[in-house]
Amino acid sequence: MRPTGELHIGHLFGALGNWVRLQEEAECVYCVVDLHALTTGYEDVRGIRRNGLLMLADWLAVGVDPERSVVFRQSDLPEHAELATLLGMITPLPWLERVPTFKGQIDELGEHLNTIGFLGYPLLQTADIILYKATQVPVGQDQLPHIELAREVVRRFNHLYAPVFPEPQARLAEAPLILGTDNRKMSKSYGNAVTLGASDEEIDRLVGAMITDPQRVRRSDPGRPEVCNVWAYHRLFGTPPAERDEIYTGCTTATLGCVQDKRRLAAQVKEVIAPVRERRERLVTDPDRLEAILAEGAERARAIARPVLAEAKEAMGL
Repeated sequence: MRPTGELHIGHLFGALGNWVRLQEEAECVYCVVDLHALTTGYEDVRGIRRNGLLMLADWLAVGVDPERSVVFRQSDLPEHAELATLLGMITPLPWLERVPTFKGQIDELGEHLNTIGFLGYPLLQTADIILYKATQVPVGQDQLPHIELAREVVRRFNHLYAPVFPEPQARLAEAPLILGTDNRKMSKSYGNAVTLGASDEEIDRLVGAMITDPQRVRRSDPGRPEVCNVWAYHRLFGTPPAERDEIYTGCTTATLGCVQDKRRLAAQVKEVIAPVRERRERLVTDPDRLEAILAEGAERARAIARPVLAEAKEAMGL
């Protein structure tokens, strides 16, 4: 995950919850990919290291366990960049140019992204995966083209040299579509995201401003929960089924007002966020401990990555 800003509930329900569960069944490697942060943010790098520590605090606060999983910072292992360079020697340029996010993000964010680093970041991503001979990669739908490219690169490497790397498989998370509080894509820059460090006051403000059924103009108008983001959040944050039934009935019969419903939701959001926030606040007060966790994780990662890189270099005649 790139250290580009505070994590929010979209990360919690879309990725981190899955990361925590995977620790029960697999050997997991979780990486603060700070080199990837340079692909779009190379002009202002002041926050990368600090953001990486804050992100690590978020991971730990929700249950990522550095005793059970390998947790480290990407730039602490030059093996990632070296393997990406080697993969660049064998990857046809058109393979990178056809990755959907390449031209799409340049069109959206500007020509300053038209760099070698941004074009080649799928190869760095591939190196992140295959350095650990990973067999599964937990991703969302938008990352499937990147995993397929990684598989193609692995097949090409193994065909040209030796069967060094397994082909990684995408493991799709069963993540719900989570909109921001204004029904747009959730983003801290839009001011529509409940962050994992949000105060109770921030939660009240954000939930209170949520857009409900646009056809419910007056308190006496029946609502349609199926098109209401507040209703979707009730399901997301685990409002008990009996209470959800009561809310559904109250909305559709106009016996429950939107303001009253939002107060219920805010209480539920605070119940979920409060313990995460408290653990996070304790962690961020001790950056030396966070650095130590990353350093220890880097040693564990290096013990895996270094012999794999040596194997790849030997296969390439180096």
